[in-house]
Amino acid sequence: MTENAATATRTADLLAGIFREVLDLPDLTEDTDFYEAGGDSLTAFQITGRLEEILGAQVPVSLVFAYPTPRDLAEVVDTDYGRP
Repeated sequence: MTENAATATRTADLLAGIFREVLDLPDLTEDTDFYEAGGDSLTAFQITGRLEEILGAQVPVSLVFAYPTPRDLAEVVDTDYGRP
């Protein structure tokens, strides 16, 4: 596994954990869709708030809507913000 792939996997794992906590879904995976899991604007703000604490940077809530799985969002986070 390349370093970039390993980083993306770690970030996706981190985001899946945040999604699990916020959505209260212990079986949520890296490929679970935010909308299908019952996500709404309030939970999207909770997700970005937790992510902002980790990154130390403001993360637009629109990213959760545009990249609704932890795996997809991880790619954007790694590219735009670096490894959390």
